Amino acid sequence: MFSFLKRKNQKDDRKIQEKNNQIQSNNRLPNLIEISLSKNLEVIKQKTGNSSDIVIRPLKIGHNSKIKIAILYVKGMVDNQSVNDFVIESIMNNQNLSEKLIPQDVLEVLTEDVVAVGGIKVVSDWEKLFTALMSGETITLIDGISKGICASTQGGQRRSVQESTTNVSIRGSKEAFNESIETNIAMVRRIINNTDLWVESINIGKMTKTEVSIMYINGIAKNGIIEEVRKRLKRINIDGILESGYIEQLIEDQTNTTFPTIHHTERPDSVAGNLLEGKIAIFVNGTPFVLLVPALFIDFFQSVEDYYERFDISTAIRFLRTVIFFISLVGPAIYIAATTFHQEMIPTELAIIIAAQRESVPFPAFIEALIMEITFEILREAGIRMPKAMGSTISIVGALVIGQAAIQAGIVSPAMVIIVSLTAIASFATPSYAVAISARLVRFIFMVSAATFGFYGVILVFILLIVHLCSLRSFGVPYMSPLAPFIREEAGDTIFRRPIWAYKKRPRLMSGQNRVSQGEDQKPQPPRTRIMKNTTNMEKGERNES
Repeated sequence: MFSFLKRKNQKDDRKIQEKNNQIQSNNRLPNLIEISLSKNLEVIKQKTGNSSDIVIRPLKIGHNSKIKIAILYVKGMVDNQSVNDFVIESIMNNQNLSEKLIPQDVLEVLTEDVVAVGGIKVVSDWEKLFTALMSGETITLIDGISKGICASTQGGQRRSVQESTTNVSIRGSKEAFNESIETNIAMVRRIINNTDLWVESINIGKMTKTEVSIMYINGIAKNGIIEEVRKRLKRINIDGILESGYIEQLIEDQTNTTFPTIHHTERPDSVAGNLLEGKIAIFVNGTPFVLLVPALFIDFFQSVEDYYERFDISTAIRFLRTVIFFISLVGPAIYIAATTFHQEMIPTELAIIIAAQRESVPFPAFIEALIMEITFEILREAGIRMPKAMGSTISIVGALVIGQAAIQAGIVSPAMVIIVSLTAIASFATPSYAVAISARLVRFIFMVSAATFGFYGVILVFILLIVHLCSLRSFGVPYMSPLAPFIREEAGDTIFRRPIWAYKKRPRLMSGQNRVSQGEDQKPQPPRTRIMKNTTNMEKGERNES
């Protein structure tokens, strides 16, 4: 009985495979465009399934209107005003076209004189034609010519430039990237007005053919890293790229880690600052998040706003972020280890208070912390996924109500609620969302080790974490540099930040031959005493004359 069903399923699978092969053979296109306009239009209708959003506008031009042409574009993907004003009306109102007798002359007039848009190209194969059509370009086909004219008329409704929602800052530019790759690249070019800012574009995705561009500053970025980025992008063979996260997961050095090895941002000034350091930006059409490689661990604790403030203020804030990250990582684990194995380390008065609070709690400290951590994770995820007007309210009210109810029910102690709440707030204060998520996952490992071995387990896991971070690479660059390996001249831009005038050279592991970032003697020079005396004497003379 089972063998009969197996043979029947194999037979059905063969029939389905043969049907799919037949459909693919029917949809397979010839390589070159046909001379006949009617055949070309039939091929386009067949390939697109006669889709209703494909607009085909037939026209007759030339001497006695004997030459047939067709204008094609996709509704919603083009700028309608550009198509009507600079393509259709230009063709219909041009006097030179009415005198042409052969299609070849019409092709030359259209490409050189008539179509009044910036980008014009002539294609002769179907793959390039359909790529241009689906990208928002307007196609013009001429009867008797085996070529098509592609006019750059991309447009449609897009989100305007708005303020960043993920990389919020007090000082600095308020502009953020949007979903248009052309707009994003132009926003960076407005900041770096230099001919050495180079951009290379490729299409990735067999179905989506998503435009992906890499941007770098020639002479500053290291050639080996640029070539490695090109190599990894060209190696991608996937159906579609829907967001820059696809690219991030396909080109990263290592996948067996929770920590991100590729940085992403939606701020143009942040991208410009990283490009000046020798890094490479990867733009993906359809997403406001730009990837930056190579990425260092310390980069995720820095904000572009750090460089807009004085170095002493920025240093204090960076040090605070480091402490906050440490709290979000091992806060509950330290409480579990202290209350379970190392009560002698707690002051006597505090130990008595904690013991009195936990007298009615039926669970050990680890289970108590696990319950509260999972509860807060549920509230956090619910607050993100719910409508914006309700999300923050649900998170705050839910945390207060559940925390108070859990204390009154005797499930958790007040001290545990304080520890978990402080840990949750600390995770929100981490500048990078990707690193904050990694800390949330590693936190549970610290909790298990603390419940098993106490502080010895916490120290052991912390050492293993440091070893793991030191073993990571981002496009060949050590993840923990310039701390491990220690590079003295670059250590001033880690937890501590040097003054702007002290940044004389770019990072050695990422920059190319041009490492000098500023001239000598950029430190502010106060006026000398002699100049001050001369200025005072001049002011006295002016007062006496008056």
